[in-house]
Amino acid sequence: MNTPLIPVILCGGTGTRLWPLSRASYPKQYWALGGNGDETLLQQTQQRLEGIDALGDPLLICNDDHRFIVAEQMRQIGIQPGAILLEPMGRNTAPAVAVAALQATADGEDPLLLVLSADHVIRDAAHFRSAIEAGRNTAEAGRLVTFGIVPTAPETGYGYIEAAESLQTDTLTPVPIARFVEKPDQATAEQFLASGRFTWNSGMFLFRASAMLSELERLAPEVVSCCRAALEQDVADLDFLRLEREAFAKCPNVAIDVAVMEQTQLGSVIPLAAGWSDVGSWSALWETADRDDDGNVLRGRVISEGSRNCYLRSEHRLVVGLGVENLVVVETDDAVLIAERDQAQNVKTIVKQLEAAGSREGKAHRKIYRPWGHYTGVVEDSRWQVKRISVKPGASLSLQMHHHRAEHWIVVKGTAVVERDGDSQLIGENQSTYIPMGCKHRLSNPGRIPVELIEVQSGAYLGEDDIVRFDDVYGRSDVEAAARAALTPQ
Repeated sequence: MNTPLIPVILCGGTGTRLWPLSRASYPKQYWALGGNGDETLLQQTQQRLEGIDALGDPLLICNDDHRFIVAEQMRQIGIQPGAILLEPMGRNTAPAVAVAALQATADGEDPLLLVLSADHVIRDAAHFRSAIEAGRNTAEAGRLVTFGIVPTAPETGYGYIEAAESLQTDTLTPVPIARFVEKPDQATAEQFLASGRFTWNSGMFLFRASAMLSELERLAPEVVSCCRAALEQDVADLDFLRLEREAFAKCPNVAIDVAVMEQTQLGSVIPLAAGWSDVGSWSALWETADRDDDGNVLRGRVISEGSRNCYLRSEHRLVVGLGVENLVVVETDDAVLIAERDQAQNVKTIVKQLEAAGSREGKAHRKIYRPWGHYTGVVEDSRWQVKRISVKPGASLSLQMHHHRAEHWIVVKGTAVVERDGDSQLIGENQSTYIPMGCKHRLSNPGRIPVELIEVQSGAYLGEDDIVRFDDVYGRSDVEAAARAALTPQ
């Protein structure tokens, strides 16, 4: 009987190379980018494992801001996570792996852990599953297995893994690792390919939890001690486990490659040729997607006439490509990117400019996700703004109050319960209500379909921080937070 295998899916990261789609509030791992229906990269990461023997519930590690996105996307594909661990701040992959290993062995079990990034594309899922099965015996024996991507070009944007002997890239045989190499220059990369001993470092691993934990304790003991302290003081919050902030903040910021894999004598590599990509740019996404007869990738409301080798994507408005070549065009509700395909990786410089200027477009979309649903900014001025709000069935906003703004709510779909200063009323479609400044209020959805409403705010200050929460089922109450702080020893 095979040892249980637990997927550890790393969902952190707020990469901006796929701007304007990927932003800090909703990065690429939560978008449907891989050409696999409407499933997001996170959902595809889990679903490509279906059929593996003794597969356990996944362990997901993400940051606090994305916790409800992760939980909702797992719910949509019918997966109940074994746990969702919340990092209070980013500390790279070594602490994430350490936390996973500690959590997996807490009850005396010693499963295999399959560490995956939530933002990768693997086109041949069956071949990937075969590679996992091929590495299983080696991992059960105590070796730390990684999956090296068979190079298709002398790429200088990836780190490399050198095997101790020549690789048979048409087989899935684990080979001991000689060394890890940082991103090479062009000439060195060409030599690597010619040698037949090098693969790209994918950042995917398979090992016994105890084997990795032992190497971490030997090679990076501070990582383990800080993570153990953060786990011992963790706090259960609905479906999540919050790592204790102060202990985790002391943890070294280091990758698992540097902390362990570059130093251990237990590493083995399996050559993998499964259509892998870390989706590092729009041009990479074009390369990995299915293209039409003219070499185009078309997503959303797009018309292409006489265009060739383009990536054209629309999230809302119609995009028309007429006689253009080698372009990336991405339309969202608040920004449009137009770039030569070979220049698309430079989008990060534009994001830096936006962030330096304090522009909202560099951080968040108009559509913002909340535990109860989401809202979308429609139009705004200095003293008023309009939002479209969607509240999930059975969900409820916090009981709250605003000092500087009043609100009008018009329900356009479903039925809402609106509480105002202790009085409740049922508001149906085409009905409205008014929330004056200083009024303690709450909106709930008692029905079986989402409630959609239009909110018109007016006042001298419209910032999202003008909220005093008195009661909240998601643990965001200001009153409850103040009470917890008062009880905490100083």
